[in-house]
Amino acid sequence: MTAVALLAPWSVPLQPDGPDGRRLLVDELAKQPYQAARPTPFDLLAQAVGRFLASLFGRSGDPASRVLLVVGVLVVVALLVAALLLYGLPRVNRRSRLAGDALFGAADRRSAAQIRAAAARAAATGDHSLAVVEAFRALARGLEERTLVSLSPGTTAVGFARSAAGPLPTETAALRDAASAFDDVRYAGRPGTEAQWRQITALDERAEATRPQLVPLP
Repeated sequence: MTAVALLAPWSVPLQPDGPDGRRLLVDELAKQPYQAARPTPFDLLAQAVGRFLASLFGRSGDPASRVLLVVGVLVVVALLVAALLLYGLPRVNRRSRLAGDALFGAADRRSAAQIRAAAARAAATGDHSLAVVEAFRALARGLEERTLVSLSPGTTAVGFARSAAGPLPTETAALRDAASAFDDVRYAGRPGTEAQWRQITALDERAEATRPQLVPLP
C-alpha cells in the first residue's frame, strides 16, 4: 500500500462539494475572532441613527426638507418652553411641608407638643441650656402649626420674633428677649438658666391662649 493510499482517508478535499463547503464556512465563521468582529445591537442602532441624521442634514438640495427640519426643532423648543411656563422648573424630592422640616437651621419634624415635652424633660434633669433652646423651638413650631407665622430654612430667631410680633403685638418685647436668649445659648455658647426657660415657656403658654383677631380685607 502506498503512502498516498494511507493518507487518503484523512485528507481534506481541495474542492468540497456544496454541503461540505457550507459546513466548512459555518464552522470557520463560528470561531471566536469572527464572532468578536460582529456588530453588537448597539452598533446597529447607532448606525441606523447615523443614517437617519445623515438623511436629514444631507439633503442640501432639498429646501423643503430643511424647512421641515427647522420647523420640527422650533416646535420641540416651543413645547419645552410652554411646559416650563406652565409647570415651572422640576424640583427634586419636593415635599408638601418643606418649611416645616426646618427649624432655625436644623432639620426638625417634631410637633410643638413633642418639643415642649423635650424642653420639660431637659429642665427636669437640670439641663437648662437645652431647655431654653427646646422651649423657643416649641414656641416657633406652635405658631407655625396655627399658621400665624411661616418658617423657612433660612428663618432666624430674630426674624421669627419679628414675624410673630404681628399676630402677637402685646408680646413684642417678650419675643425679642426670647430670641436673644436662644441665640446666646445656641450660638454664643452661654449657659441657659431656669429663669429663661420659665419665661419662654410662659410666653409659649400665653401665645397658645391668644386668639388673634383677623383683620378683614377691604
